[in-house]
Amino acid sequence: MEIGHNILHGQWDWMRDPKIHSTTWEWDMASPSAQWKHSHNELHHTYTNVIGKDNDLGYGIMRVDEDQKWIPLYLAQPLWNFVNACFFEYGIAAYDLELGKNLATPERRKDPKFKAAAKQVLGKIRKQATKDYLVHPALSGPSFVPTLAANFVANVVRNLWSHSVIMCGHFPEGVETYEKTSIEGETRGEWYLRQMLGSANISGSKAMHIMTGNLSHQVEHHLFPDLPSNRYAEIAPKVRAIFDEYGLRYHTASLPRQVGSAWHKVFRLSLPNGWMAATTPANAPQQVAQLYKLTTGGPKVRRAYDRAQRAA
Repeated sequence: MEIGHNILHGQWDWMRDPKIHSTTWEWDMASPSAQWKHSHNELHHTYTNVIGKDNDLGYGIMRVDEDQKWIPLYLAQPLWNFVNACFFEYGIAAYDLELGKNLATPERRKDPKFKAAAKQVLGKIRKQATKDYLVHPALSGPSFVPTLAANFVANVVRNLWSHSVIMCGHFPEGVETYEKTSIEGETRGEWYLRQMLGSANISGSKAMHIMTGNLSHQVEHHLFPDLPSNRYAEIAPKVRAIFDEYGLRYHTASLPRQVGSAWHKVFRLSLPNGWMAATTPANAPQQVAQLYKLTTGGPKVRRAYDRAQRAA
C-alpha cells in the first residue's frame, strides 16, 4: 500500500525516475494500473463520498446512507462486505468495469470499450493467479501444496488488511456522505470541505502509518493526494488546527475503533432505518417480527414504516 497506491497518485513523479513514475508503474495486483487510476484518482478523489458517483463508498454493493431506500436484499450486506473483504483485490479490479451498469443491457455488454477493459482485467487476473497459484508453487518442487496454501492465505490476509484500512477512510459512523445534487455548482472551497468531512483518519504509531501506506492520514491524503505520503504526518497538526478553528470534526480514532465503527454502520444500514436503535433485549421478539413483516410484506408495508420513522 505504501508503494503502489502512492506511486500511482504521482507522489514520486517529481523524481523523474521511470521505475517509480505514475505513468509507467504496473503493480503486483489484479487491477490494471490504468483502470485503477481512472476509478480511484479521477472518480473517487473527485466525487468523494457522493452516492452513485464514488464506487469506493460501499464498493457499489452496499447501502451507505439512511436516505437510500431500504430493500430486503440489503439484509445480506454484512455477508457481501465480508466476502468482498476476503477477495478485495478482485473487487478493486472490477470497480472501473462498472459491471452493474455495463451488464444491464445487451448494448452495453457489446460495447467495444467495455469488452476491451474486461479483457484487460481478466488478463491481469489470469497473470496474477498463474504466478501465485501455479508458477511459485511449481518452483518450490515437493512443497507445491504448502506454497500454494501459503500464497492463498497471504493474499486473503492482505485483502482483509487493505479492506479494513480503506473502509476506515470513509465509512465510519459520523463521516459525511453526499447526494449528487448537493455538488451541483460546488466551489473549490466546498470541494475541499467535502474532502475534509468525508474522510477519517486512523491514529497510531509511525509503524501503523507505514503499514497502512499512510492511508491512516486519509484526511490529509484527500486534501493533497499527490503530496509524498511521508509528509502527511508533518502537515497533520496544521490541518487539524484548521478544523479546530472552524469548529469542524476531525474524525480520527484507533484502528479497532474505526473498524468497529465502520462495521457497525454496515450492519445498521443493512436494516430498516431506526430498527437497530429501537431494538433492546426486552423488545427483541417484537422487533424481529416487525423485520420479518417488512421483509415479506412488500413495498407498501415498507413505505408505511418509512413514513412512521420520518414522523417520529
